[in-house]
Amino acid sequence: MLKRLIIILFITLAISTLAHSQQPQGTREDLQKKEQDLRRELAELNSMMVQTQNNKKLSLKQLAIIKKKINQREDLVNTINKQVRQLDETIFNNERDIYRLGKELDTLKIKYAKSIVFAYKNRSSYEYLNFLFSADDFNDAIKRITYLKSYRQNRETQANTIAKTESYLKEKIGSLSSNKKEMSVTLVKQSEQLKDLQDDKKEQDQVVAQLKSKEREIGNQIKDKEKQRQKMQQAMMAIIRRETEEANRRAKLAQQKAIDDEKKRVAAAANAAKPATTTNTAPATTTPKDNTPAPNNRPKLGNETVTGVATAPKDNSRSYSALETTPEGRETSIKFENNKGRLPWPVDAGVVTTRFGTENIPGTKLVQKSDGIEIALPSGSAIKSVADGIVTYAGDIGGDQVVFVKHGKYFTSYSHLSNITVSVGQEVKAGSVLGRSGNGLDGEGSLLFMVNNEKATPLNPESWLKSRR
Repeated sequence: MLKRLIIILFITLAISTLAHSQQPQGTREDLQKKEQDLRRELAELNSMMVQTQNNKKLSLKQLAIIKKKINQREDLVNTINKQVRQLDETIFNNERDIYRLGKELDTLKIKYAKSIVFAYKNRSSYEYLNFLFSADDFNDAIKRITYLKSYRQNRETQANTIAKTESYLKEKIGSLSSNKKEMSVTLVKQSEQLKDLQDDKKEQDQVVAQLKSKEREIGNQIKDKEKQRQKMQQAMMAIIRRETEEANRRAKLAQQKAIDDEKKRVAAAANAAKPATTTNTAPATTTPKDNTPAPNNRPKLGNETVTGVATAPKDNSRSYSALETTPEGRETSIKFENNKGRLPWPVDAGVVTTRFGTENIPGTKLVQKSDGIEIALPSGSAIKSVADGIVTYAGDIGGDQVVFVKHGKYFTSYSHLSNITVSVGQEVKAGSVLGRSGNGLDGEGSLLFMVNNEKATPLNPESWLKSRR
């Protein structure tokens, strides 16, 4: 029974050691870096919260910032918990190694002591010579000399092994002491963050209670946002309709030009094929020539493909709109689609305070609808295009400074700008600055970002933008 227990214990320790050795290197460093990033983000959120609280006008932005703080705080607590588990495992492994090394060191010292005693008893030259001369023959004497040399070398090896084991044991004891100190500090951080998390949740409850007490005021804000949303939607539909009509007009002109060019080419070919006129022969009976082009030379009409019109390869698995009649339009659309979930954010920093779709306001019966996402950020921040495209509108919509950018059959819009640095028709690249952020309806720094398709249907921007962790 005891033997089975020893075998099970040995296997468990071996598996634990193997699992520990297979952990990714630098895991603790990664966790510490993540902790630093989360602390920096929380500091930014705290600063933003203070600015929001200075505004006497209660806004939904406060609740959104607190929710973000709670999410980040929970992530930070989880990160610290992982550090605690790692340290706990490291301490366990070090204590196990110290115990093992101590037992090994005791065994080495006992064996070394025995060899020293034996060497002491046989230290005289007489004993050495007697051991050699008592050999049966010459070969046996050589073997005995070799044995004595190896015995001496073995004692030296034992001494070196003891010294190395003592050094390694000392190193492990030092690491254990350092790990325990680090564990103590980490547990304090864990306790502090758990307390801060409780404070954040209490603050959230307070804001929800305030929202409930000022439901009418919040309702008016939602009505103002709804009016703004409808104006933006109408403007987007008008711009898309204008761009579609212009694309259709250009396509028809290109098609008509191709048809006219084809007619001219056919007429020129027919004239070149006429026989030369002769004067030294009697008038010949002339058969009226049919100038109708051969079937394979007639110009294409209607919806048929026109020879000479530049076309880009089409993917039959997707449908194409009037905004993709040119190779450039198709290429831009497909590039935009292929980057779904990887597009850069229009701002370098900020907190999403209003998400896409409908959202219930906690503590009230109110519901707000958004065709995009609203990002809280300092006024005057750079607003950037998320992809290559062409500016289709840059100006005022209902008192709000807005920029629309076309990406093939897709459109992105950037609202609440304080100033605009691009003009209509200008080509922009991903990351190009379109202007600077201004204030939203609540009087605080904000950006309303939207994505629409060729039918003016709003799309969820966060499904197109890359994850911000």
